[in-house]
Amino acid sequence: MTVCLSRLHSPVLLQGSSRIAYRDPAALFHEGMFYLYFTLTETELDGSVYMYTAASVSRDLVAWSEPSRLTPRNRELNFSSPGNVIRCGDRWIMCLQTYPRPNGEKHGNADARLWTMESTDLLYWSEPKLLRVKGPDMPVTEMGRMIDPYLIESVEEPGKWWCFYKQNGVSLSWSTDLTEWHYAGREDAGENVCILRVGGEYVMFHSPPNGIGVMRSDDLKEWRREGGLLTFGQSGWPWARGRLTAGFVLDCTRVEGVGKYLMFYHGTGPEDEEIIFDTHACIGIAWSDDLATWDWPKK
Repeated sequence: MTVCLSRLHSPVLLQGSSRIAYRDPAALFHEGMFYLYFTLTETELDGSVYMYTAASVSRDLVAWSEPSRLTPRNRELNFSSPGNVIRCGDRWIMCLQTYPRPNGEKHGNADARLWTMESTDLLYWSEPKLLRVKGPDMPVTEMGRMIDPYLIESVEEPGKWWCFYKQNGVSLSWSTDLTEWHYAGREDAGENVCILRVGGEYVMFHSPPNGIGVMRSDDLKEWRREGGLLTFGQSGWPWARGRLTAGFVLDCTRVEGVGKYLMFYHGTGPEDEEIIFDTHACIGIAWSDDLATWDWPKK
């Protein structure tokens, strides 16, 4: 089926409810299919809350498959917040987090860590493996709370991978084999980092308390902030009025029928996430030709 953005009549791709929240999207386009990965938060009938990394697929961005859960039902782990999916040799690698809430906590506790899963088909994934971004000698108990990973390969040094993650702002670690990591410092930025290589520089999208910020770098190490926050039509969207966040940008400039950058994000509303964290969150879409001016379905 041919992709046509004009067929999108709402900015909402996945609609949350009083029992379900869709958060933290990551996307990939491969062999004619859009793969959307995200946090699926479910409130069960007894009021207990479980979080999963889940997936939905589409050929046209309009019709999406029923979400499939990729990780187990376990409040002591709550695998969630897929950062992105990279290709390494003959396998796909997804980075994600744990967000432990074993006693019904509102947010993940101090045991939140980073993980990876592997796949050959983007649908079935291996058991998660701990991502030791502070190095092999750092005890797991001393790594500190960390969430929202994102992996990107250096253009200047092919084979050198960087992991950006939320800890003390945004922290950075690097590896040449995706196994042994070296801590490399921090940057003052928000959560849910997404980074693209565009026109000879890196463009980072990150999430402060509300909206999506933009930063730029020549080398993945030194970043400069770009003014203004992206909030799209938030002021007129009850479903996102509480918070608009977690922007993930997918380069579809060479995809037939798209020819643009697509941003996937989640919105919570009408109240702020401090009030409704586990329900009603929706995944939305916007697009741009230049990463500066953005558009979205207006109906």
